[in-house]
Amino acid sequence: MKIVFSRKGFDSSYGGAPSPIVAGRPVSLPIPGSRGERTGYDDLGLAELVSEATGGRMSGADRCHDDPMFADGMCWLGQAGAAQGHLSKQGVGIGDVFLFFGLFADPGTGERHHRIFGCMRVTCHGPPEEVRNQPGWHEPPRPHPHFEGSWEGSNAIYHGPGRLAASADPFLRLTRPGGPLNRWQVPSWLKGRGLSYHGKPERWLGRTGLDSVRRGQEFVCDIGKATEPRRWLKEIMAAFHCDMSRF
Repeated sequence: MKIVFSRKGFDSSYGGAPSPIVAGRPVSLPIPGSRGERTGYDDLGLAELVSEATGGRMSGADRCHDDPMFADGMCWLGQAGAAQGHLSKQGVGIGDVFLFFGLFADPGTGERHHRIFGCMRVTCHGPPEEVRNQPGWHEPPRPHPHFEGSWEGSNAIYHGPGRLAASADPFLRLTRPGGPLNRWQVPSWLKGRGLSYHGKPERWLGRTGLDSVRRGQEFVCDIGKATEPRRWLKEIMAAFHCDMSRF
């Protein structure tokens, strides 16, 4: 099994602001659309939040890249280009788990931090023209951007059961208390298993510290059949109120 730490949502480059935590729940704002997307922030009920987060630079009328898409206990993720090439090279596929993380602001202090806000276990994946014919496929409830427009030949869809976090559980926070932003607190087994794009020894700080890279979307760890990572993943699923055996 592989675990993919997948960077998604608003940040300083895409959207220009962190996503908010509303009533104790992290709400990841999809990045602005740039490929002729048909879905707008208003369609997702995010008009007020995106306007507030951007200081009025953006509104509900702006189009967004609704990806990953969550609905009815399922998730649809599209990937293409270099990021998809990396997932393919790492052998990510059926049975693997995506943990989606992004940039958020603490509602009380405004502190920016990375946290996990969503998860998906892959039950089918492949090019858009093929994935619809695979077992376990469900049609998305609205147009998914990776089924539309012009994409590189590597364009792929990953699909399976998925959840959004119902609360800003401290266990789902990656940035260590007090920061800085890219200084993560990670499980002790991760250093030994390794994480793609984090091969330099100086990035690993003691047993549980990681200086995470500033760029890159998909960071992959192959946990194989190891017990400790699976125990940690079970705790992650519990934070999502999700039964790992059924997920």
